[in-house]
Amino acid sequence: MRETFTLASDYIALCDLLKYCAITESGGEAKHFIAEGHVLVDGEVELRKRRKVRDGMVVSGDGFEIRVIAG
Repeated sequence: MRETFTLASDYIALCDLLKYCAITESGGEAKHFIAEGHVLVDGEVELRKRRKVRDGMVVSGDGFEIRVIAG
């Protein structure tokens, strides 16, 4: 799945982005998913659940890619 997410503010927390884009069903599930090392931000494994995802970043994992753009 490839998706583009448009920011409504300067950034979105990584766990919120995963929940909003339906990669996970809840924020709690998103936090576990991130902690297990399943999420890459700009090609590098990211373990920080509240990582600020900003314009131009790409969040990816097994079967998904989210490009983040400014609103």
